[in-house]
Amino acid sequence: MGWVTGIAVYVVIWWIVIFMVLPWGVHTIGEQDIVKGHASSAPKRPRLLRKMAATTVVAAIVWTAFYLIAESGVISFRE
Repeated sequence: MGWVTGIAVYVVIWWIVIFMVLPWGVHTIGEQDIVKGHASSAPKRPRLLRKMAATTVVAAIVWTAFYLIAESGVISFRE
């Protein structure tokens, strides 16, 4: 696997993982905290930087597993 392919695969894995991580620890705002123009389903504290860091770590682990499987030849992506 070339470095461009490796980066492309990592980016795809990162985006898949971010959508899995986003719901972690979400608490909606209470009735008393609703401000005009805000949705009642909006998260109180989204903690996006923490979720991005967790996504990066999880994506790196998944990418490493993918890389090791692809390079070992257990699963061939070429004919």
